Amino acid sequence: MITDKKITGLLFLVLLLLGIAVYAQVSDIFQKAKDKTTITKDKKIDKNNTSEEEKAADKSGNRTSTVVSGDSLIFAEDFSAFQPGTIATSFKTNGAATIRTVAGQKGKWLDLGDKEIYKFSNPLNYPRQFTLSFDIIAKAEQAKDIAPLSLGFASDNSVHHYASNIGTYVQLHYYDTNQVNIGSSTPEKFVNKIFDLQPWVNRPLHIVLSVDGERMAVYLNDIKLADEVLFSPAVAKNFYITAPWRYSNDSAVLVSNFKVSGRNRTK
Repeated sequence: MITDKKITGLLFLVLLLLGIAVYAQVSDIFQKAKDKTTITKDKKIDKNNTSEEEKAADKSGNRTSTVVSGDSLIFAEDFSAFQPGTIATSFKTNGAATIRTVAGQKGKWLDLGDKEIYKFSNPLNYPRQFTLSFDIIAKAEQAKDIAPLSLGFASDNSVHHYASNIGTYVQLHYYDTNQVNIGSSTPEKFVNKIFDLQPWVNRPLHIVLSVDGERMAVYLNDIKLADEVLFSPAVAKNFYITAPWRYSNDSAVLVSNFKVSGRNRTK
């Protein structure tokens, strides 16, 4: 015969078992919710830590990137030691390396005469990894007033002949307003990129060439346009600028703030 005490004990046991089951279900619900929150947070973290190559491209299809600067200064020239109207001795040319000031801009600038080529007076001994940077001001009513300008690295340091797209080159097609050609003769390579040059008329455009052995990355205003194999292994490197072959409507191109820095090996 079941006594009242036994009934009470059975009821207590049933309630205890029901309580454990409810607690387990509730705990499982909370754990699932917690796991879902963790996954969501992880996805957000992954989104914010995408690699440089996975960053969103801008409207022109170019990828933005922070340029890695050099560790040791090799060469610098902002023409502060030269008076306007005098000749810069740090550059040689088949024309005249005349120093000017630019209205509304700080510092002093090297005026690039049409059909002239410019190289450093003293060839630099570049390390395997280095960055070369400088600023360009295209003075004009519109970008179309200026013919293409080329810059890059030649195999020699001669300025006897004017020529565009020597060796490894970057060519700014001002008169097309938004075309930049990047290439090399050895090895043969050609890359065409879109970069709107019109907004950079009458204000400095920052150029960075970042070299790592046979590769060169090209940045315009901190936007990476290319990162390609553009050098043969044993090729000599001599920086050059070939001025536009034509200016219209009193336009001009000037350059300044040159900086060459070596980088410690990262590989």
